[in-house]
Amino acid sequence: VQLQASGGGLVQAGDSLRLSCAASGGTFRSFAMGWFRQAPGKEREVVAVISWSGGSTYYADSVKGRSTISRDDAKNTVYLQMSSLKPEDTAVYYCAAHRTAVRFTYYPADFGSWGQGTQVTVSS
Repeated sequence: VQLQASGGGLVQAGDSLRLSCAASGGTFRSFAMGWFRQAPGKEREVVAVISWSGGSTYYADSVKGRSTISRDDAKNTVYLQMSSLKPEDTAVYYCAAHRTAVRFTYYPADFGSWGQGTQVTVSS
């Protein structure tokens, strides 16, 4: 599956942003989808994951309560709505599809298809 992330940009602290990830070329609805981020000098970390059915979600503690992951299987798209953004949210955000159908985990190594990333910069 090919993934195309979009929606990043330069925002101020406290603002909201919605990231989108459009999938093509695969069976989107059978796979958990995740958002990850990587800041300069840091390892890639999970932000949020949604199960193949949409019935289960996982959020990193750093974004819990401020972010919502959702999916629209009719549009082959997964979203990440982020609010109350902080400077520490600054990173390149990647969407990814799980390697294994119907599995639900949140480790980056379990995700096999990655989008190109979209930059989110939060100014203080």
